[in-house]
Amino acid sequence: MAYLQHGRNALRQIIRDTNVQNQDRLMQPLLFACQGVRYRKLEVILTTSIEKLGKAGETVRVAPGYFRNHLMPKLLAVPNIDKFAHLIREQRKIYQPKEEEVQVVAKTVEDKTKEYEKSANRLVNARLVLRRFIDVEKFRARATKDDPVELHSPVTKDELVAEVARQLCVHIEPENLYLPTPLSTFGEFEVPLRLPKSIPLPEGRVHWTLQVKIRGK
Repeated sequence: MAYLQHGRNALRQIIRDTNVQNQDRLMQPLLFACQGVRYRKLEVILTTSIEKLGKAGETVRVAPGYFRNHLMPKLLAVPNIDKFAHLIREQRKIYQPKEEEVQVVAKTVEDKTKEYEKSANRLVNARLVLRRFIDVEKFRARATKDDPVELHSPVTKDELVAEVARQLCVHIEPENLYLPTPLSTFGEFEVPLRLPKSIPLPEGRVHWTLQVKIRGK
């Protein structure tokens, strides 16, 4: 749109530089093209794309009154004469953006392996925190305060997968988690991970695990 704005500024300068009285305004170059047969269509060059009329730079035919009262005062179009046609063409050459081709580089196996390794390290170095409601009836029926606090609804494998994606921005499949039974109490847990053997374990670790902490709301 920069070239359109520049063209409008140039047209405004032409009008300001034309030293005529108010009563002679109809004889300015922009308005002179509108004078003629009443019902004759005028050829104008659009400086801005207008819905149902045309795109910027196109030559269209409009009624003289529409051009004189709407298009010309807002500099949305100029008469199709050599001076203005040349100005529009030059502005389009200078300011029209060039489309650049974007080349998509295919990822190699090595690149994918590095991404998997980075995601796996993020899993083992982070801790997943979940907040859940307690089972009030079982909480009141505890024999001692040391008994575990049971949840109102256990945490399933699918919930862990969703929380990993939300909190850690890592997408895993349910098959990557080893969780025979849902987590049903407050506390901290180590959930084993099943990852491809091609991903090397961090130094000092025997297997992949995900740290999960469940606390009350």
